[in-house]
Amino acid sequence: MSNEIESVLHETRVFPPPQDFVKQANVSGQAAYQALLDESDRDPDGFWGRHAREHLTWRKPFTQVLDESKAPFYKWFGDGELNVSENCLDVNLKNGNANKVAIIFEADGGEVKKVTYQQLYELVCKFANGLKSLGYKSGDRSVIYLPMSIEAVVAMQACARLGITHSVVFGGFSAKSLHERITDVGASLVITADEQMRGGKAITLKPAVDEAFAMGGCEAVRHCVVYKRTGGKVAWDAKRDIWMHELADNQSAECAPVAVNAEHPLFILYTSGSTGKPKGVQHSSGGYLLWAKLTMQWVFDAKPNDVFWCTADVGWVTGHTYITYGPLAAGLTQIVFEGVPTYPDAGRFWKMIQDHKATIFYTAPTAIRSLIKASEANAAHHPKSFDLSSLRLLGSVGEPINPEAWMWYHNNVGGGRCPIVDTWWQTETGGHMITPMPGATPLKPGSCTTRLPGITAAIVDETGGDVEAGHGGFLVIKRPWPSMIRNIWGDPDRYISSYFPSELGGYYLAGDGAQCDKDGCFWIMGRIDDVLNVSGHRLGTMEVESALVSHELVAEAAVVGRPDATTGEAVVAFVVLKRSRPEGDEAIAIGKQLRDWVAKEIGPIAKPKEIRFGDNLPKTRSGKIMRRLLRVVAKGEKVTQDVSTLENPAILDQLSSPV
Repeated sequence: MSNEIESVLHETRVFPPPQDFVKQANVSGQAAYQALLDESDRDPDGFWGRHAREHLTWRKPFTQVLDESKAPFYKWFGDGELNVSENCLDVNLKNGNANKVAIIFEADGGEVKKVTYQQLYELVCKFANGLKSLGYKSGDRSVIYLPMSIEAVVAMQACARLGITHSVVFGGFSAKSLHERITDVGASLVITADEQMRGGKAITLKPAVDEAFAMGGCEAVRHCVVYKRTGGKVAWDAKRDIWMHELADNQSAECAPVAVNAEHPLFILYTSGSTGKPKGVQHSSGGYLLWAKLTMQWVFDAKPNDVFWCTADVGWVTGHTYITYGPLAAGLTQIVFEGVPTYPDAGRFWKMIQDHKATIFYTAPTAIRSLIKASEANAAHHPKSFDLSSLRLLGSVGEPINPEAWMWYHNNVGGGRCPIVDTWWQTETGGHMITPMPGATPLKPGSCTTRLPGITAAIVDETGGDVEAGHGGFLVIKRPWPSMIRNIWGDPDRYISSYFPSELGGYYLAGDGAQCDKDGCFWIMGRIDDVLNVSGHRLGTMEVESALVSHELVAEAAVVGRPDATTGEAVVAFVVLKRSRPEGDEAIAIGKQLRDWVAKEIGPIAKPKEIRFGDNLPKTRSGKIMRRLLRVVAKGEKVTQDVSTLENPAILDQLSSPV
């Protein structure tokens, strides 16, 4: 176990929920939390069924809560029917929220646009009617490749309204990554934009779509709908391409929501796996939406007068659950922003909280760590230079937050008065799993604390047996829950082997190593597979290795992660070229060339932080690359492990110098 994990497990700072917060909390006090836990443990079906009836509007009521007959292909509320968009929009028109602001959008350049629930409903209905006029219907699949915008939410909600399964691709991904997703999901529709704005610069999107189409295999795509974000010049295929505004403008502002089965795939979102091919994580409609709404109320303590701000991109699951669906289902006003936290300067987040009177702020440790540096360097950009008194709750997402960053966040952004919900969850879980209940849970900096009601999280050994408190093991969920992954799109065998390995006896394997302390608080230790967590984004080492090896100069590559103060984990690549090992300026030039190549093949987030060149890679005599030794080298530590099985131990010295 690493020294860092040992130190956080000895964390003695504990922050009880502030009494003023407890008094008004949706789950108020430890006894209320325990009552929910006890109910969910005693009668899971009754617990989930009660919440599904209370929190969702059903077109056809369900009679069966959980169908386990084909486990692990679980079905929740499987004979019920509903529409997700109706539960996010129509219900708000009926309950008096029609004129309430749904979205405050702040563009990269600072321009602000607000839409009410009535206006958002009409935008969604018009676009849905436009898609319907093109022949799209329930069961079709769309790929959405859009910048952060009201239009991105509209596109996702319009698909949900018609029963079209969407697959959103992050705008930073390359044409090749886009092509993989279009072809794997079998999309017949692509929704994109001419360009996106990021840090004051226009970045093209549609050209990447055109490039993906040119790679072949996308013949199923009948239309490419384009949102005019910048007016930048783009190539145009009159038979396939259509402007979003032209498609929607003359349509009716009413569109009846299509009732779908609770198990109907709402979306497929691709996530990195330990092998090269991304996994299409398939999520349902009913169970997913229930958990999105419940966690808004439990974890974020959502109230009608809240202004909620999740800083994620809709290209990730956080942006699905806690931008497009959860806040709207909860009837909140939320902030959506385009751009980066450091443009036009590093005070942007704090100024936006001040300007829009945000009450709940949910961001990633990477953003917090980068802003600590920037704000300590310039007092004008420090949170204390802004009025953040509107805040009442803070959140953290994407990766574990180190205790000192937690303390800075708590003291400087929350003024020492705001609970921090450090949320552990995954693309596959659909929503929060282990996290504080802010009105009930004592907080420990660096720990995601305790399980939510209905979530049977545990730490087990390699045979599925429970481990003692304070000992490391595999993080598992012992019972199914409504928002869980339903399948890997088109690959049920991989679904079973990835998440329900037979040796664990049917438990869901999260893929994270963790420990649980004597107080029952969980501490996440990192991935147990070859998946890196860079700035909260999951990257398969195999994906990056495959991209490197596809370059004409590269013979072999091995990729590992090392701790990084800003991004949490950094990509370190060890590369063997097809020619002699470069040195000096030549090594720097080739290193830059390979970094840019990875950015083109996968996306900028996958760029190696370091590239190290060697005549070979450390291998056993049987030819296996010793990645555990490379991890030690990448950290700059001395190799103390036994290297007698290595064919070429001297290579470790050669690989110790980064470019």
